[in-house]
Amino acid sequence: MHKKHLKNIAFIFARSGSKGLKGKNIKIFNGKPLIAWSIECALQSKSINKVIVSTDCEIIADIARKYGAETPFIRPEVLSQDSTPELMAWKHAITFLNNELSITFDNFISLPCTSPLRSVTDIDESIKTFMRNKPDLLITVTEAHRNPYFNMVKINDKGLCERVIKSSDVIYNRQDAREVWDITTVIYIGRPNYIMNSSDLLNGEIYPFIIPKERSIDIDTEHDFLYAEFLLGKGRSNNG
Repeated sequence: MHKKHLKNIAFIFARSGSKGLKGKNIKIFNGKPLIAWSIECALQSKSINKVIVSTDCEIIADIARKYGAETPFIRPEVLSQDSTPELMAWKHAITFLNNELSITFDNFISLPCTSPLRSVTDIDESIKTFMRNKPDLLITVTEAHRNPYFNMVKINDKGLCERVIKSSDVIYNRQDAREVWDITTVIYIGRPNYIMNSSDLLNGEIYPFIIPKERSIDIDTEHDFLYAEFLLGKGRSNNG
């Protein structure tokens, strides 16, 4: 089979089992299945050459194809459990494209279903940032509202609270504490070789791409889902 090489491939990983919010990936979000928002955003990007959905479910695969994604395989059940690290699904997708479709590519881009508020600009600019800085992995981050140096605590063996990270300096307000960031599920970009050889994705050179709080939501519960719909509606009304 003739080998084909592409620059950027977007992957959307959408297994059928979801305990936090049943049927989450195809739950109707503002008029269309949640997965459709990631597919359509990826297809609008001029930087992406192919959009592939990895799923263990024929129903999800049918919906993905309806909205323009490719589903060249059904993910094995063993890679679709609650306890399965998503890194294993990433490796499976890369291996399938390389070995079964004879497709190699420069950049692996994961666009989780759970972040439907990302923009096409987020995708294109993060790809530019990745290619300019050449890290092992780019992750999207947003400013954290809680800080382990200031207002986050753990309960010790005596049942008492103490700061998660203790500092020799007295910190009176959050602005004086070391700045920290939340990882978002908006976009991940990595090189296939790094992913294939990794057992912990955050062990390499990791570059941040900052996402505004209003586009950083990660839907995991019914509350998250309703809040994301509210934010989407608010954004549209402000633009109108």
